[in-house]
Amino acid sequence: MKLSVSCDLHFQIDDPTALILMLRPVSNAQQWIAQSSYVVEPAVQITESHDCYGNCCQRLIAPQGEFSIHTAFEVITASVIDNAATAYFVEIQNLPDQVLLYLLPSRYCESDRFGDLAREVVGDAQPGYDQVKKINDWVHQSIRYIPGSSDSPLSAVEVNHQGYGVCKDLAQLAITLCRSISIPARLAAGYLYQLEPMDLHAWFEAYIGDRWYVFDPTQNSLQDGRVVIAVGRDAADVSIFHQFGVGCVLNSMDVRVNLLS
Repeated sequence: MKLSVSCDLHFQIDDPTALILMLRPVSNAQQWIAQSSYVVEPAVQITESHDCYGNCCQRLIAPQGEFSIHTAFEVITASVIDNAATAYFVEIQNLPDQVLLYLLPSRYCESDRFGDLAREVVGDAQPGYDQVKKINDWVHQSIRYIPGSSDSPLSAVEVNHQGYGVCKDLAQLAITLCRSISIPARLAAGYLYQLEPMDLHAWFEAYIGDRWYVFDPTQNSLQDGRVVIAVGRDAADVSIFHQFGVGCVLNSMDVRVNLLS
């Protein structure tokens, strides 16, 4: 599957402001970036690097006035999302070193507070994929997915209490439940083909059977056409931009995903 994805951001800058952006997807085993365009107006110097999760970050100083970022990519990605009911639980001592941090509580995923609920949700499911599938289904059925329902970040405790949330809220609750039964899980942010309403999207991945598998509690079925921009422990790690200063306002964001072939 070949997709055209783009994201246009328009800011009003009162004072020169440092920004760290995360807008460029990277090629890996699941996706190949065939073409890319990254334009800022007015033009400024950009320093690019990779963070500890492998995400591609751009650092710049946005000048005073109107400031725009235009990104566009052509991406070849899988037309089928893998699932494997027999994917097994990986014992802690056998996990790769770089996966271990996805077992720990994090800012929005208080997994040390959800053990009883997680065990109730998974019941007698086979350890591994079946447990994650039960968690995903439980979040889908128990927490209402309402796009645009929250502006400020919410923790898993808050989402569970509130009973509804945006895509990252549902994903983080599922991540929290997975970690509480010793299954590594991480948040993924990016594009989803035919998402309604169109926006950047978030879902989660769980490490079972010695690899990462995709899950999405906001969808009735696991849709293909996903382009990952960033992965991390929770929303604090995958924000598309961090601003350092108070004189920066995001006026608009336009996200598009089109099928090329």
